[in-house]
Amino acid sequence: MPKRTLASDGGVQWLTSGRPVAYADALAFMEARVAGIRGEGAPETVWLLEHPSLYTAGSSARAEELLEPARFPVHRTGRGGRYTYHGPGQRIAYVMLDLGCRGNDVRGFVSGLENWIIAALARFGVCGERRSDRVGIWVVRPGAGAREDKIAAIGVRVRRWVTYHGVAINVAPALDHFSGIVPCGVRGHGVTSLADLGVVAAMDEVDTALRETFEPIFGAAGASATQDISGRAR
Repeated sequence: MPKRTLASDGGVQWLTSGRPVAYADALAFMEARVAGIRGEGAPETVWLLEHPSLYTAGSSARAEELLEPARFPVHRTGRGGRYTYHGPGQRIAYVMLDLGCRGNDVRGFVSGLENWIIAALARFGVCGERRSDRVGIWVVRPGAGAREDKIAAIGVRVRRWVTYHGVAINVAPALDHFSGIVPCGVRGHGVTSLADLGVVAAMDEVDTALRETFEPIFGAAGASATQDISGRAR
């Protein structure tokens, strides 16, 4: 198990994994950290990572929305939402915050996640937008019909006022991998990425944008440097 350093000033701890993390290992780490935040004074945490190609099923997932069940492993999870895809080229941010110190406002937290993604995308000249009738962050494609494609997904869980799971931003994943599901249960719209929009962005540049836009929305991010976690975490 890789070593981790904790923020010494009570701020939010930032973790980064350099290689794809197995989903079961990520879930085990989040469960332990949530318990630690609630009962042991562990620091609030934002964990930036990628997963190997897989599908996850949220609490509202419907069987008919899994179109190719044998294509990738499918993980049942307690987060909100329906089916989504995770894989290389997608930046996942798992956000473990104590809402008990932040007004006990779940709806406000989700709105904050939306604002955070929109602010980070703006650093790359991409206008992300929310929609009242469907989850995630959307981009209006130029041209006839003004097609809207999804660029980021949101799915969270809250346990005793501590959040986990979080957001997934499509940086440069294989977009055809989304065709094995109905992403988030939304039909009639596509999926896009920074690369698909013609934006060349390295993952560390996306991480920097996320780090720099976090504090104005969620408060002090802490003074500790991002800790690199290579491989799997538990």
